[in-house]
Amino acid sequence: MPFHQFSVSTRLVGAVLLALGASQAIAAGASASDAAHARYRQEMALCNSGQSNQDVQTCRREAGAALQEARQGGLAVTGIDLQQNALLRCAAHQGIDRRACEARMRGEGTSSGSVGGGGILHETVIVVPGS
Repeated sequence: MPFHQFSVSTRLVGAVLLALGASQAIAAGASASDAAHARYRQEMALCNSGQSNQDVQTCRREAGAALQEARQGGLAVTGIDLQQNALLRCAAHQGIDRRACEARMRGEGTSSGSVGGGGILHETVIVVPGS
């Protein structure tokens, strides 16, 4: 089984966490507007902290545009949508590589390490019967 190394940007990780936070707020009974404003506040905090991969003005402009789009119903993302999207990414693979990809997307296996320590190692063991 080939080993594939993936690089994930801080912005992408932040966006995924923000989307999950917004969908959790909706699931907890908050209105879509409340969730959009909560997400906007989180994005602005990320912009102001300097941890986004953009300059502050661009980050703030995109956060505002995302809030406006959410108000118009264009950014409605649920946990189910995110899970389906993750599994669709595995369609490019075949056989055991596809099963391994799907297992990673479902969060199976063990994780160790930390981002601050240089990286997180995710390990999934798949037993393949001999022929």
